[in-house]
Amino acid sequence: MTDFVMPILGADMEEGTLVEWRKAVGDEIRRGDVIAEVETDKGLTEVEAFVDGMLEEIVVGPGTTVPVGTVLARIRTIRSTGETTATVTASEPRSADGEAHVRASPAARRLAAQLGVELSSLRGTGPEGAIQSADVERAAAEASAKPKEAAVSPSAEQRKQRMRQTIAAAMSRSKREIPHYYLATTADAHPATTWIAAQNAARAPGERLLAAVLFVKAVALALREVPELNSVWEEGRGVPRDRINVGVAIALRGGGLVAPAIHDTDTLAVDELMRRFRDLVLRARSGALRSSEYSDPTITVTSLGDQGVESLFGVIYPPQVAIVGFGRVVERPWSVGGAVVSRPVVTITLSADHRVSDGHRGALFLAAVDRLLQTPEAL
Repeated sequence: MTDFVMPILGADMEEGTLVEWRKAVGDEIRRGDVIAEVETDKGLTEVEAFVDGMLEEIVVGPGTTVPVGTVLARIRTIRSTGETTATVTASEPRSADGEAHVRASPAARRLAAQLGVELSSLRGTGPEGAIQSADVERAAAEASAKPKEAAVSPSAEQRKQRMRQTIAAAMSRSKREIPHYYLATTADAHPATTWIAAQNAARAPGERLLAAVLFVKAVALALREVPELNSVWEEGRGVPRDRINVGVAIALRGGGLVAPAIHDTDTLAVDELMRRFRDLVLRARSGALRSSEYSDPTITVTSLGDQGVESLFGVIYPPQVAIVGFGRVVERPWSVGGAVVSRPVVTITLSADHRVSDGHRGALFLAAVDRLLQTPEAL
């Protein structure tokens, strides 16, 4: 039996509201299936299952706000033979022979989950006191007849304020606990911008590439050369991650910032990376991100180039150990073959955790990003 808990969708998230169940008790579940929708300060998030099995019990009903880590439901996991385990829900009291104390038919359990009725509060009318569907329907009708306080959803301004408070707490924790070091380099952006322009000349507007995807891909490939930057800080040490999931910072229209992951960024072709980048931005701004996209980033890429900023040094988002910044591409005097010419250049910065890496390794990483951007056709 596996507990399905309120996930942590941000370094300083403390609670979330269960908005909707996408699965009912008794439904088969596969790893990656969206089984619930949760609301946090960042908006609505689709929460995925991380095991195969059957939804055995729903513990928390829609509209309930609970702390992170609270058990929302229980999933009866599947053995390698394809059979479900024979354990009984851990939260139900048991009699001496090990049988669950709350007797209810499968249909009654499913109906109770749908109607938000707590089975343990009912007195069954079936054989040996078993709860039947009629008992659940009667309890639901009685509950609906009682006056209820209207739920008050937070306003857009309140959500914005709460998000700012959450971000402030996370960044304060980062600066307080993480010994940052900072490096910067300026890279020749001529090969990248020239290649992008040539590619876009024959593309429809909706299929055109952005320089940002080349930056993200170069970061992902550079992490293969300096893998300690692709880590998270856990239990007092840096733990390298096998997958490279680059989080991209996205400004939300109503204010605030999220940095969801593009999974396996290093393995994606540029066109596929561009497609996923566009999709991520659209879903982030419409409140349709998934829980894994919040929790899986192994490093973050941020940029304020579209705002005219030429360089920025980000604050590491725990438990990650590094953040990479890209500034605006600008024309500057540049030496090419002994001659000074006007050249598009971009400033790349690294903020990294000194507990996990040092300036030498950080410099190798920035050099790798620079080198990779000089051959954009190979990304």
